[in-house]
Formats: sequence, C-alpha cells, structure tokens
Amino acid sequence: MLTTYLSIDIGGTNLKYALLDHSGNLISRNTVKTPHTLDEFLSTVKQIIEMNIRHHIKGIAFSVPGKVARQSGTVYYGGSLPFLDHLSLKQIFESQYHLPVSVENDGKSAALAEQWLGQLKNVENGAMIVLGTGVGGGIIINHQLLRGTHSQAGELSFMNLADHTSTSENLLGFSGSAVRMIEACAHQLGLADINDGYSVFEAIEAGDSRVLPIFEKYCATIATMMLNIQSVIDIQRFVIGGGISAQPLVVSGITNAFHKILTNLPLSGKQLQIPEILTAHFKSDANLYGALYNLLIELDVAA
Repeated sequence: MLTTYLSIDIGGTNLKYALLDHSGNLISRNTVKTPHTLDEFLSTVKQIIEMNIRHHIKGIAFSVPGKVARQSGTVYYGGSLPFLDHLSLKQIFESQYHLPVSVENDGKSAALAEQWLGQLKNVENGAMIVLGTGVGGGIIINHQLLRGTHSQAGELSFMNLADHTSTSENLLGFSGSAVRMIEACAHQLGLADINDGYSVFEAIEAGDSRVLPIFEKYCATIATMMLNIQSVIDIQRFVIGGGISAQPLVVSGITNAFHKILTNLPLSGKQLQIPEILTAHFKSDANLYGALYNLLIELDVAA
C-alpha cells in the first residue's frame, strides 16, 4: 500500500491541501477559501482531514503564517489570520485523529521544499527569499534549517534598511513588498487594476520610464537585504520565490543590483564572495512540499 501524507498550507486567502507520498510525488491537490473565524477554520480543516483519512494517511503536515513553537505545534501571531494566535494545531489534531502532526512557518516551509527537492538540494549554506505582501524566507546553515533561539530566524520583513527606526514603513516588509511595488507601478501607468502584474512587467520590460525606476529601486532594496545576510552568514546560494519570481526580470534585476552595490563599494566587493542568485524551483505549492518534509524530518523518515 502506498504511504501517503496530508499536507495543508494555510494562507491568508486560500487554504491548499494535498496528498503526497514519501518521495514528494503529488497524488491529489485542492484549494478552498481560508475561513476567517476560528470555528469555521477548525471545521474546514476537520472536513479536509476526514475526506482524506480514508487514504490511510500516515501523518498531517501544516504550513502556517506566524511564529511556530515546533515542539508543541503552537502558532503565535498568525500574520493575517490572528485567530491562529496561541493555537496548537498539533495538540488539537493529534488528539482527535491519533496521527503525527507537524507545524512549520510558511517561509521556513518554502525553504525546506527547496532543500528537499529544489534549488537548495545538497547546498550546505543557502537561503530562500519569498517576495510577496511582505518578505519571508528561510535560512539553511550546515544543511539544517535555522530556526533561532525564539523560532523567529528568517523573519526578514522585520529587517530595517533605513537610517532611522521610528516608523514601521522603514521595515523590509513595506519597502520590500512585491505587492506594494506592483501597486505603485500600476498607479503610475494609470491601470484600472492595481494588481495587474502582467501589464506592469510588460511596461518594465519595455523600459517604460514611468515604472522602471520603481522596479530598479525595489531590486536594489532586495539586493541590499541579501548583501546584509551575506555579510553575516556567507552563503552559497539565494533562491527567489513568491509570485513575481516567475518573471525572469526579477532575478536578473536583483542580480544586477547586487553587482552594482559591490561595484560602488569596493571594500565590500573585494571582501565578499558573490553568491548564486536563482529562481526557486517551487512556485505556489512550495509550502505543501516543505511542510511534508518537515514532518518527515520530525518522524526521522526523511529520505
């Protein structure tokens, strides 16, 4: 009988779930809208589990927004889903279904997916950067996911790149937001849909002077953040994920900005080894794969 696992990715808009086998082969996948009350959320997750438990699943893996206490499987803050705060998904569903349950942060799940089957496979030291509403990520050191003393390593949105710290708008979650960059470009182009990334990137690729400076500033912000990371932990490879990473201009723009910074700062350029910067292998399903890999590691059955 095929050994299967249920992986559930809890996003602010959609809740994705999939059956996968031990090797990461996708058996089935589905998506529902994320409920926005605790009772509705728990009811929806229970329905998903009960629909899939007939497949004799061997465990349940969650990817969630917010900080996660790994041992208890408790979520803190929950990002755009505040009802997750202090909720132990592990305790709730292990006691109800008598199956092993693991819980991991979404950025760290994305990094684990890349480490397992993507661009960070066999990379000793690397980092996953997820560009979206904010800036998420996960850092791999000595082939291990870095969680930190308080389980908050990789929370890149809280990095401050400005020369003063008195406002949250100086945090990378604002200045490095891909969503805000697209909106700013759409406004300059007079688009009716401020989320029309396709039209925005058409204009960027055409060198439209209304949006090119916005995009270049954005790439410089992300490159500066990566340079700061590189100066501290000296990694081999960055992989860039998130919706806009599907646009080749994003990785090339960030790479160009990185080189430009080092050219303008000769001391840094001479001292720091330039890391590889690649597009992530996984797209929107990264967290499903990474959550499962986290469960397999916890069960000590990861290949």
